[in-house]
Amino acid sequence: MDKNLVEIKSDDYFIVDMMYASLKNNMTGVAVYEEIGLGNRAFVHRDLWERLQQVIPYLKGHKLKLKIGDAYRPPLAHKRLKEIIPQPGFFAASPERSQHCRGTAVDVCLCDEQGVELEYPTKMDAFDANYAKEVQSGQTEGFLKYLPKAHHDYADAETPAIKNRQELKRLMESIGLSSINHEWWHYNLPEGNSDKYPLIEF
Repeated sequence: MDKNLVEIKSDDYFIVDMMYASLKNNMTGVAVYEEIGLGNRAFVHRDLWERLQQVIPYLKGHKLKLKIGDAYRPPLAHKRLKEIIPQPGFFAASPERSQHCRGTAVDVCLCDEQGVELEYPTKMDAFDANYAKEVQSGQTEGFLKYLPKAHHDYADAETPAIKNRQELKRLMESIGLSSINHEWWHYNLPEGNSDKYPLIEF
């Protein structure tokens, strides 16, 4: 594995549950990370790991855990995911455009001490079993109408889901990470897509 990558392991504060390593909560319906030999292992660039360690006091104080749903994504895996769901808007057009392929991005959510996810407007990756079947068959209309719920500006009154999303954003931005508007679960290093962090081959 690349010397710049650090493995995140499940412990008292982190839960590793990679979406594309199994068929559970996987929009593609294919365990791509198992296919290529990565399995349910989460790696991030050491610069990102340094930031993530800064959430531990918060997690400890609030009796929470941070679930890692995606982290470093091998370029080979990205190409495979793009083959399965080629429609624009689901995956970056190429590995070079994905911060996951540089180890500089994570998909996360907060869980309670037992590992149960807190309520959010959608699941990570906006997973929904019914929409997943449609998307896998090439039908995206229904899912695209559902996707605005994954945006940071989606508001459906002051529900626990909205408050949890906002609290996650405050936490992740407090350690110096950046968000993207259309995926409440995605956080990355501010320069994560620059020449400072080249593509990492698996």
